[in-house]
Amino acid sequence: MSIIEKLNWRYATKKFNDSEKISKEQLNTLKEAFNLTALSYGLQTLKMVVVEDKIKREKLVGMSYGQRQVADASHLLVLCIQTEIDEKDVDEHFETIKTIRNTPDAILSPFKAQLQSSINEMTVTKKVDWATRQAYIALGNLMTVCAVEGIDSCPMEGFVPKELDAALGLDKLGLTSVLLLPVGFRAEDDMFSGFKKVRKSISKTVIEL
Repeated sequence: MSIIEKLNWRYATKKFNDSEKISKEQLNTLKEAFNLTALSYGLQTLKMVVVEDKIKREKLVGMSYGQRQVADASHLLVLCIQTEIDEKDVDEHFETIKTIRNTPDAILSPFKAQLQSSINEMTVTKKVDWATRQAYIALGNLMTVCAVEGIDSCPMEGFVPKELDAALGLDKLGLTSVLLLPVGFRAEDDMFSGFKKVRKSISKTVIEL
């Protein structure tokens, strides 16, 4: 299938086949895709928590307003942001650049100082808002990769972050969950899989100047 055919094939899966698992290779592809997501300044202030344990996921259903996808999918991907973002993240980022590209400090220092200044000027609320928007970029990237790989997914905002964070111990890791993405394979009797996509025509959504 072409990429457009694959994007037409994907939908927000409402019912997963709870006996079918994605392969290790497919899971590794999703991990790599998450890590390669284009993010603001190149800072990676996101984490993706992969939850495979069925018992743990069953406990999350109630925190997700009864949505069974959380437990019935092959795996649950939890997109999280750091509760604190500061100069340490900038320092780590530029040390990584030096290690990988062997770029001299003389070149990196001005950019590093500028980014540190930008981070320091942000309020806590603005940092959270900024990091959360990055999580949505990662979500879109993962959903597209899932479609290409023939993996079903269901993006979810409907859950109680504080309860889920406590259940998975994310709060102790300095993380808070912002989005969920159950991944796996659709059940044969998921009636939503056969529904035609409802979209406006391209002429109404794309403006050419």
